[in-house]
Amino acid sequence: MEWKLNDMNDSYPLKIIGLWTIFLLGTLFHTQLGLMPLFHGLDVALSHAQNSQAIEPIFWGMLAFFSLPMAAIAFTSFTQARWFRQFHFGLTVFYSVLNFAHIGADLFVPPRVWPQVILMLILFVIGVALNVVSWQWRHDRKSTRQHPS
Repeated sequence: MEWKLNDMNDSYPLKIIGLWTIFLLGTLFHTQLGLMPLFHGLDVALSHAQNSQAIEPIFWGMLAFFSLPMAAIAFTSFTQARWFRQFHFGLTVFYSVLNFAHIGADLFVPPRVWPQVILMLILFVIGVALNVVSWQWRHDRKSTRQHPS
């Protein structure tokens, strides 16, 4: 069995879809880890809310956080338009910044849960890989000739 890195002629959209999928699965796992105390009869950080209205903004924020990568996967599947590739690169950088900030929160806001910190580090590395591939796709001349808009 031979290990070979993919060359630059491979499909950028396919790599991007794969990386976003890994990112979303990791984010779901991160969320699940945060809920694990419920299964052991312990409180969760959000359990202090008196009613659902107090946490409704968090739900809307999470909806946006999960929906943007899903939309990125869908758009990447169907278009290679220049405007989208530029927007997509900005989106990947935005998510990397958010992940970096989240690592800081996981490290410095008690209680420190090491599996969460390590998972966020993995997600950050996946995000940086997504940044690199998205940057390459943004500057791919072959895609620009095929989809100039």
